[in-house]
Amino acid sequence: MDRLLKIGITCYPSLGGSGVVATELGKLLAEKGHEVHFITHSVPFRLGTFQKNIFYHEVEVNDYYVFRYPPYDLALATKMAQVAKMEKLDLLHVHYAVPHAVCAFLAKQMVGGHVKVVTTLHGTDITVLGQDESLKDLIRLGINESDAVTAVSQDLINETRRVLDITDEIDLTYNFVDKRVYYPRDVSDLRGDFASPNEKILMHISNFRPVKRVGDVVDIFARVAKEVPARLLLVGEGPELPKIQAKIAEMGIEDKVRFLGKQDEIAQVISLADVLLLPSEKESFGLVALEAMACGVPTVGSQAGGIPELVLHGETGFLGPIGDTATMAEYAVRLLSDEALAQRFRKACLERAREDFCKDAITDQYESIYYRVLDRRVTKAVR
Repeated sequence: MDRLLKIGITCYPSLGGSGVVATELGKLLAEKGHEVHFITHSVPFRLGTFQKNIFYHEVEVNDYYVFRYPPYDLALATKMAQVAKMEKLDLLHVHYAVPHAVCAFLAKQMVGGHVKVVTTLHGTDITVLGQDESLKDLIRLGINESDAVTAVSQDLINETRRVLDITDEIDLTYNFVDKRVYYPRDVSDLRGDFASPNEKILMHISNFRPVKRVGDVVDIFARVAKEVPARLLLVGEGPELPKIQAKIAEMGIEDKVRFLGKQDEIAQVISLADVLLLPSEKESFGLVALEAMACGVPTVGSQAGGIPELVLHGETGFLGPIGDTATMAEYAVRLLSDEALAQRFRKACLERAREDFCKDAITDQYESIYYRVLDRRVTKAVR
């Protein structure tokens, strides 16, 4: 057996699926006895209450007057180095290449090569920032100087190689769900607040950025509502929200749409839905579709990025070409009109989430990567 490790984790603590995955991974590693140190500018929103083996180190930015812009990256690198020295960390596991992998590289230079760096790519650091010629060399540096690199889908691995000409090994480590948290909830007492007994519920959850194509969500729903009595629940907030509200008003369907804002109890919310809509333009993995799957809710979405690796077309959901709202609406109508088909999809969703995206299997994968980069096999000992 391998010994217990001291692991530093850095992520974006307050937004996006990457922060969720990083935080949940840290909690699972702590459950297994590893010592986990979160090094971020604020407490990760999914961290919750005090837990054994988990520690938080706040990054404070120097507000020295000569700095026109507060140098967060340098403050983060310095804090990583301080924690690595003070806590005798074995490795730093950072989520996103920029700025986190670059900061970890600097921290490693400060404390010595014995601290290893594992970088997980989640998507926009490659699919968006990687397209910026002024940032390519910096992102490439962060990746190449990492001791191991993982990515959350094969599509993202392929994109990383194409965009940045990376030839080193990249480990495929899918996102995961904890079935103790994500499972079908009994929401029969709540459903009546959002829909009548004869109506179906479609749902979209995102940060309402243009890449999520929330306008397509509204178009799909409008088509579906002409065929099936239905309601649309929109969960989340973001820059596109005012535009979407205006579009809904212009289409005259305000009475059929509810905005729920940001929600913490996602499993409870998703369990209200009959279908999740995810027509994104880019999606490196699609964590919300996995969360829905674990709650027995099929997805109708686009053939974008890593979504086809997660949602099996014709088994756990339906996928159409990006922007083809007519096709996606047809798929949604099929699911909402055929109870036997919907039941078959729900069962397949639960099986796939629990078997192929199990927390234990993915956590073991990360552990094996950690031990590989540390290159030592010793008897497991209790600290």
